[in-house]
Amino acid sequence: MTSPQHSGRTAGSAFLRACRREPVPHTPVWFMRQAGRSLPEYLKVREGIAMLDSCMRPDLVTEITLQPVRRHKVDAAIYFSDIVVPLKAIGIDLDIKPGVGPVVERPVRTHADLERLRPLEPDDVKYVTEAVGMLTGELGSTPLIGFAGAPFTLASYLVEGGPSRNHEHTKALMYGDPELWADLLDRLADITAAFLDVQIEAGASAVQLFDSWVGALAPADYRRSVMPASAKVFDAVARHGVPRIHFGVGTGELLGLMGEVGADVVGVDWRVPMDEAARRVGPGKALQGNLDPAVLFAPREVVETKAGEVLEAARDLPGHIFNLGHGVLPSTDPDALTRLVEYVHGRSAR
Repeated sequence: MTSPQHSGRTAGSAFLRACRREPVPHTPVWFMRQAGRSLPEYLKVREGIAMLDSCMRPDLVTEITLQPVRRHKVDAAIYFSDIVVPLKAIGIDLDIKPGVGPVVERPVRTHADLERLRPLEPDDVKYVTEAVGMLTGELGSTPLIGFAGAPFTLASYLVEGGPSRNHEHTKALMYGDPELWADLLDRLADITAAFLDVQIEAGASAVQLFDSWVGALAPADYRRSVMPASAKVFDAVARHGVPRIHFGVGTGELLGLMGEVGADVVGVDWRVPMDEAARRVGPGKALQGNLDPAVLFAPREVVETKAGEVLEAARDLPGHIFNLGHGVLPSTDPDALTRLVEYVHGRSAR
């Protein structure tokens, strides 16, 4: 089992200790989408630069990733990227359209289409290696979390051609041609694992696999049609010895299965209380979550009351990382996030 050479600097951090279910000085906090549209400094540096272009410029990735660490004093940084970056890197014709999201020019729906999904090589994403190196140099003892989209969510974008409310093309392929579906997810698992490998080898202290759309599935379909590919990703990066986090939205019914896939930490959205989530996930896992992102629009005392409820529900867990139940909403007041970090640190100080 290898570890990134810098891991000594971050090993004692509250975030990594919580991932390992060790005692912590305070409950660590970070936020999904903590870097991005909620920050005026982000909007300034991104001005006139397309989203995918910004993901491929190490200087911008570094600055954007560091912004919330400087502003909010969160316990971990998350690598600024987008889940379609590895697909773009292997030559898939796609773009991120403002107000829409990733749009794929030619959806993947046949065996012939699979040939476009070639393996990802480290040289395809040299900018990632460079950016992670720059970041770990700047972050010092603050851990950097690597980032990737899970095979099901990537498949959904590829098959639908963009974001989808009902995932009808995705499910039709999954049910109608299970062999093609399995091959598609298997290829995406290899691409995703390679993308995470690059980040870990460059210095990421942990990785998170986002399965944003998987809550659209029933447990039996998840077990049969998604679990093998997600497990393959986690197995592939296990040798590095860094904590692996798994998160999906609307996954209350899937938490037990997500706990079996191979992650060390299971992310929980806001629909299930942390103590109940722990019961569903089962022993041996740390949990991450789970304040409703919309709560941040309420008055400060309400935010603190609701955050206190999350901490209380997680009080007896051997490892808890405070986060939102999904990403920071674009129009969130950044000061509300800064105050939330202060509150969680103060309330949970041992």
